[in-house]
Amino acid sequence: MDRLSPDLLADMESKGIDAGLTLSILDDYNAGLYDSVGSVAAAGVPAIDGSSVVAMGPGAVYRVPASEARERLEELGLALPASGVAAASGAAAPGAAGGEELVFSRAALEEIGRALLGRTAYGVLNGGSATSYADSKKNLAFGREVFSALEPAFAALAPLCRDRPKGLTPAYLNPDGSPGESFLVLKMRSRLVAAARLGTAARLGEAAAGGTPAAPFLPLFQMTSVGNDAEIARAYAAYREHPFLAPLARRLGLDPVEWRTGVQPMLAAYTHSSEGRPKRVFDRAQGKSDSALALPGGHGQCFRVLAPALRALRESGVRFAYLGNVDNLGYLPDPAEIAVLALSGKPAGFDFSLRTSVDVKGGILVDTAEGGRTVADIGPAISFEEVRRLESGGAAILFNCATGLFDLDWLVPRIEDIGRRLPVRFTDQDKDAGRYAQAEQVTWEVTSLLPGFVAFAVDKYDRFIAAKLLAETLLTSGVAEGDPRIPPELAETSRRLNRGLAAKLAGPCGLKLEGGRWVPDDPR
Repeated sequence: MDRLSPDLLADMESKGIDAGLTLSILDDYNAGLYDSVGSVAAAGVPAIDGSSVVAMGPGAVYRVPASEARERLEELGLALPASGVAAASGAAAPGAAGGEELVFSRAALEEIGRALLGRTAYGVLNGGSATSYADSKKNLAFGREVFSALEPAFAALAPLCRDRPKGLTPAYLNPDGSPGESFLVLKMRSRLVAAARLGTAARLGEAAAGGTPAAPFLPLFQMTSVGNDAEIARAYAAYREHPFLAPLARRLGLDPVEWRTGVQPMLAAYTHSSEGRPKRVFDRAQGKSDSALALPGGHGQCFRVLAPALRALRESGVRFAYLGNVDNLGYLPDPAEIAVLALSGKPAGFDFSLRTSVDVKGGILVDTAEGGRTVADIGPAISFEEVRRLESGGAAILFNCATGLFDLDWLVPRIEDIGRRLPVRFTDQDKDAGRYAQAEQVTWEVTSLLPGFVAFAVDKYDRFIAAKLLAETLLTSGVAEGDPRIPPELAETSRRLNRGLAAKLAGPCGLKLEGGRWVPDDPR
């Protein structure tokens, strides 16, 4: 800290900047730790093989050597399912010889995964405010005609979103045009519904091994930020009596709004690359001396910020942890995925959906020239032309859905190292505040640091109902259905997303349509 003037340090603290983390990243940069960070050399795309890349639809099967399957299930205190497991040759063989390969059906995987839900945590990355999400200019991305078709609903919903944490904004529009419940209410309700449906299998209140306090069923954890943590906490206090949550929570004896929280600090900006090395903290924001510029450091900071929460969860008996974005309505726990990860022995698994025509920005699953596997951004890492060439040759391109499932036995002992080694990308900026560099980490680049992982090939319209723009939320809600101003391809995508939304609300969220609104469908 002695490298910073007292006035600069005081300014950083007043702006919510973590001076220690800012300097740690700065030291790593100047030491050359991030010199190799660049684009990924993509050598090709992997095929769906049922082992390292697993199709997770209704007909999902997973192949694993019999000896490994039994060993991993035994470690978890589970037996092979009585049905739905066969030898690779096709003969029913729950007790197949150790050297043979077993094939697990979707039903068998779900049976295993349901037994493990009580040892799984569910985490969300709570983004910043929804200002850009509800910005009228940004929502012109689909074209002026599309926006004009959505404009009345946009005008009604946008004021409920601007300058609010994204997770607290309406996640959908009811068929009668009224705002739906928030992203966070739906995620908390789905947890209660899962516990109610499992009943005694939920392991509610069961003591963890070693005498440590037991975690509640499907414990919740989150990363907030210094900018939204207080508002989210106030919302949770109000949600405790929410009609979507309170009656079911009381019946189950579960706290509906209990979250383990890591609060993401702000980083300071750094000096522009034109100033050369070593970099320093940018200290002339708006031309004022000893004035820092507070900036977010990207969701990739979650491995640093959530380390205490994940460590405490592991100590309480939790083995697996989901992590995903708050604004993805399709991001909910899938017992079959939990089973595949448990059987695989891999440290993590990630959701990927078959690329569609609208997926032109973002990451895809690739094999690297060095023989590894990672997520590569279309454009910086692999050209769009190369993607089209691979598809024309019959390759299935898998698009990153920003959902991960981690084995805490592997992750927690290594989490500080991963937080430090996760690529930090410095980008030069020239804005009103001055010429500076911003440092950011991307969560899903963790794939490049793992010794291996399972890729879950999922249905986009089931697992990736995401909304980066309010216009997407409106289209997913069925707004302007049948309007000729919506292009045919976008209209079909909207219909499929709307069906996916309805399936989530009626299924894992336990809701029903009544009078044009989605309401709880709880037993009386």
